[in-house]
Amino acid sequence: MTPVRPFDEVKGSLRLPAQGRQIRRFGDKDSGGATLQGLSLRTREEARVTAPADGWVVYSGPFRSYGQLLIINAGGGYHILLAGMSRIDVSPGQFVLAGEPIAVMGNERAPGNRGEHNSRPVLYVEFRKDGRPIDPGPWWAEASGKVQG
Repeated sequence: MTPVRPFDEVKGSLRLPAQGRQIRRFGDKDSGGATLQGLSLRTREEARVTAPADGWVVYSGPFRSYGQLLIINAGGGYHILLAGMSRIDVSPGQFVLAGEPIAVMGNERAPGNRGEHNSRPVLYVEFRKDGRPIDPGPWWAEASGKVQG
């Protein structure tokens, strides 16, 4: 199987992978002062995560402090990294379609977050082109911080 359209042709038409609110964008500083290389979405507990684009799963499992990490090869040198889920429902080598359920968020708050308004899980999404982080902002169809679908 191959993606229906090359990844560089879907710019501006992708749906965010979960319902929620964007709380950090590419280039923002994280709580430790490092520059964010992706975006963070605050989701509801146990929210369903879907594939943002067609591609092959190249990694699925725990990774350092990221918790559960999923990497999708979208073709053309592009990779999509998703982290913060409690459960991943796809395996390396599997081909996924845009919008296909691939994971579930957890019940616990994101590491390092304190306070009532920060008690919901956070999904981290990063796009890479030829191994380098790129701003995922222009790829999304949604113009607001609210996610649909």
